[in-house]
Amino acid sequence: MVLSRSGSNKLLLFLFLFVRVNSVIFRRDIGLFLKDEDPQISQESEALEMRVSVVVPIFNEEDPVAQVLESLAQVPLDLEVVVVDDASTDRTWEILQDLRKKEPFNTYRYIRHDFNQGKGAGLRTGFGLVSGDLVTVQDGDMEYNPQDLPSLLRKWEEAADAKVAIYGCRDLSPQKLTTRWGNRFLTTVTNILYGCHIHDMETCYKLIPGALARALPMEGRRFEIEPEITACIIQAEYKILEIPISYTPRQAKKLSPWKDGWPALAMLLRRRFVNRFQFVAPTPTSVSEKQTTSLPQ
Repeated sequence: MVLSRSGSNKLLLFLFLFVRVNSVIFRRDIGLFLKDEDPQISQESEALEMRVSVVVPIFNEEDPVAQVLESLAQVPLDLEVVVVDDASTDRTWEILQDLRKKEPFNTYRYIRHDFNQGKGAGLRTGFGLVSGDLVTVQDGDMEYNPQDLPSLLRKWEEAADAKVAIYGCRDLSPQKLTTRWGNRFLTTVTNILYGCHIHDMETCYKLIPGALARALPMEGRRFEIEPEITACIIQAEYKILEIPISYTPRQAKKLSPWKDGWPALAMLLRRRFVNRFQFVAPTPTSVSEKQTTSLPQ
């Protein structure tokens, strides 16, 4: 078939318009596709990038304190680190002031108490300042390896349940006999009183959802804070899951099985029978107001 010049021109014009219109439609559709998909991809990425707040209570730890913070800096997680110095009398605070001038330690937050109040008071200060999705504690003596923190987070994500806390379960066999049996006794009492089945109630590594962590009453001043946290988690109807962690107990411990064991037992009994914890999930307004509260650095 032979087309005239005018027919050829009309055909070329038709083909040009056809390609042009389809190009516009394609760009519109792909734009709508990207517009619809990007927020979803972004939301999924944000869900996977949980921020973990780590409270580091410190008292007279001039030897290991730098190593503790350096170890935290090597953890491949988005960490918010809050260091609370409970009025150390050695060079701990001086070392912290030198560290905070360097990266990444200049992104950490440093608080110092005017007088020594105990580990529980340090945790109460730190928990009142954190803003992370999840909260845990790092003792300042390097008994716990911060490289275990990603495993705790992974366990929490695998649980797929917001009302779950993850405990790092230690091998207590290297501990002194009195300390080991004290830990086992208190864990057994916890299981009996609160109807749970855990193996290491006194562990430092407790990964707790942020909303619950910020609502904990934190009345214990010394090491009785550990059973208090556990009691409150259970009374808030959160489930406790455990995962094995590494643990290297130091010889010169500040905790005394006799001096600190009885207050821990008393705390378990008081939280069970006298002063039960009732968790009320905070509203967005109350969370915002609480996060604007700070202490002098």
